Amino acid sequence: MSNTLAENNHTLSMNDIVSLCKRRGFIFQSSDIYGGLQGVYDYGPLGIELKNNLKNAWWRSMVYERDDIEGLDSSIIAHRLTLKHSGHEDTFTDPMVDCKECKARMREDLIKDGKCENCGSSNLTDPRMFNLMFKANFGPVENDDSFIYLRPETAQGIFTNFKNVLDSTSRKIPFGIAQIGKAFRNEITPRNFIFRVREFEQMELEFFVEPGTDEEWHDKWVQERYHWWIRQGLNKKNLKLEHQDKNELAHYAKATVDILYEFPHGAEELEGIANRTDFDLGSHSKNQEDLNLWAKVQPNQDSNQKLVAQDNQKQNSYVPYVIEPSAGLDRGVLAILAEGFTKEKLENGTERIVLKLKPHLAPIKAAVIPLAKNNEQIVQKAKEITRTLAKLGLGRIRYEDVGNVGKAYRRNDEVGTPFCITVDFDTFEGDTETVTIRHRDTMIQERITVSELPETIVKYYNID
Repeated sequence: MSNTLAENNHTLSMNDIVSLCKRRGFIFQSSDIYGGLQGVYDYGPLGIELKNNLKNAWWRSMVYERDDIEGLDSSIIAHRLTLKHSGHEDTFTDPMVDCKECKARMREDLIKDGKCENCGSSNLTDPRMFNLMFKANFGPVENDDSFIYLRPETAQGIFTNFKNVLDSTSRKIPFGIAQIGKAFRNEITPRNFIFRVREFEQMELEFFVEPGTDEEWHDKWVQERYHWWIRQGLNKKNLKLEHQDKNELAHYAKATVDILYEFPHGAEELEGIANRTDFDLGSHSKNQEDLNLWAKVQPNQDSNQKLVAQDNQKQNSYVPYVIEPSAGLDRGVLAILAEGFTKEKLENGTERIVLKLKPHLAPIKAAVIPLAKNNEQIVQKAKEITRTLAKLGLGRIRYEDVGNVGKAYRRNDEVGTPFCITVDFDTFEGDTETVTIRHRDTMIQERITVSELPETIVKYYNID
């Protein structure tokens, strides 16, 4: 065809992604009609499909394609003692300063040249530590003893359920527990769209190993997670492994390797793979004094268990070490959008925006377009094809009744639909019904029979 690709010299900005997300229904500012909530976002019709597809790909690789990992979905309400013994009450803080001129509040460690990021003034308060956890009242009476936290990470629910999973599944070390879920952090300065927000989702694995094997497993999981992101479509040139210095490590970590991605605002963490040693399981094992204090609020609590495993001979118990690959789902969505966003000039002088997503991540798997929306025969065949393809279980198949094939192609290019299927007058010519498949990335069109469509699509949507 004449509109072949010519070039792509576009430099991506965050505004490009934000504009696309709102225009095409990927992501909206939460409570937008009331002015919005800073650092809180809602996923629209296409955004939730992309997000779910990325979650499903992670879950499939972690749980379904392995035989050493179990799944879990723990509560977002965290017992206050859980987060005390995990260290979050004492250490989960950021340094905060206020600008005395414009009253802006910001993180002290992110300020450049000691100046307010809002007005440029150097007249700032001394830094003070701010705990990032959200408190909530638990039960009908509100007092100093009845509060709990919204979890700041999903990991602690895995650690406190370690014994439950171990006993109910008869697993042996090494094995892992995977979880995808919401977490909440009262960020001082949410920024860069969905990169740093107050409500977000994590994809976390806690992989339990014998002490002494932890460094080997840590290296294995670093490589596994790095290559998984490449399989999701991220370019190697935009990915980097960064080993944290000792002074950067979290209080629980022996070593951490971050997978950095080159976002539009710069290279930042997409996923961290930490060697948490035995800190967490050890910390959550038995503390009678605190349990007695909490019993004033929640009486009759069963006291404490040792979160340990037995060696293969069942003679000795030990506290397992933990390797933790922890990825931000929202950051993953942002990286996938940034990687796929392409603005192309065509040889005929026009321009198109195309979201080049891996087929298994695409929000819409295929669009079925009737060439003439007023032609009953064409419309009925297009709807019939839509229903047939939907039963394949690959994801969302969209029926496009717009009456303009060119506009339908452009809209589906922009949201990442891998190909469009057009039913036209030629469909009914000859002995066999045929349709046109138009491919997103190349814009090449090919003619195939209707009966070939299901098999063609299933092959096309191979995950890798």
